[in-house]
Amino acid sequence: MNMTFFSSGDLIADRRADYARMLDEAGDFAAAADLMEQALSLVPEWPAGLAMLSAYQEHAGDVDGAIATLEVLEKLDAEDIFAARLKLAVLGAARVPAHPPGRYVEALFDSYAEHFDEALTERLDYSAPERLAALLAETEGSRHFPLAVDLGCGTGLSGEVLTGRADRLEGFDLSQNMLQKAEEKGHYDLLAQADLLLAPEESGLFGESLGRHRADLVVAADVLMYLGALGSLFENVKALIANDGLFLFSVEDGGAGADFTLLPSLRYAHSAAYVGRLLAAHGFVLRAERQTTLRKDAGEPVPGILFLAARNG
Repeated sequence: MNMTFFSSGDLIADRRADYARMLDEAGDFAAAADLMEQALSLVPEWPAGLAMLSAYQEHAGDVDGAIATLEVLEKLDAEDIFAARLKLAVLGAARVPAHPPGRYVEALFDSYAEHFDEALTERLDYSAPERLAALLAETEGSRHFPLAVDLGCGTGLSGEVLTGRADRLEGFDLSQNMLQKAEEKGHYDLLAQADLLLAPEESGLFGESLGRHRADLVVAADVLMYLGALGSLFENVKALIANDGLFLFSVEDGGAGADFTLLPSLRYAHSAAYVGRLLAAHGFVLRAERQTTLRKDAGEPVPGILFLAARNG
């Protein structure tokens, strides 16, 4: 999230913050933190400024300072739009939350929407939708689907690879800006806002014209890493998918340890064993599982796992 979008309301403070950002990008982390502290001396309760200061302090190796700043931020940022709790957990100063704050995720993707496709496909070698489509073809051949639902559809990258395999394609996302970009591509018959962490009746996936058990294929490409604990997601998919329908999705590979792990990227990685238990508990039979690379992060490959499961009718 580009925190420079959040003005302090003080021109001098904003200008100092902008210079601090440039110092941080140039690698002069201590100077960036010092200048950011000067900016905050003018507007001490500026949440975005505190978020920037904590980042610069961490970059400079001042972890204790970053923790202290985040603790102040947590008290000021009631909606946790700057993810202070997640960052404190990464730094070992708080327990790992079961889920990320919804407003943080929504704001993150609202801010990414305009340049999301370019960043993912050209700079990060993102290929999860294509890899999931290849797994579907490998396992199911040319099977066609009356209705496919794209959960966490973002700007519609999955819609581009699904449009030829479904008579009707629905897309749901938490970010309105992402939904607007997806609409521009013209692949979806329906686009709507939904929160996958809410119970089915509150999620936005169902309504008068959107019944339960209507989907023949549900896809979630690079979505589960922004959810943490996956119980509510599986409840929604169970309510959404028809008997013998397919659930096609990816996770970041959390190895053989905990059910899920919070990474420094503020994304969650999940273990295959945890996903397998949830599939079985919600009436799914695993059809295929593949190790893969989802994209790059800071130039390094991000290991992931692709899953294809069928609802046991």
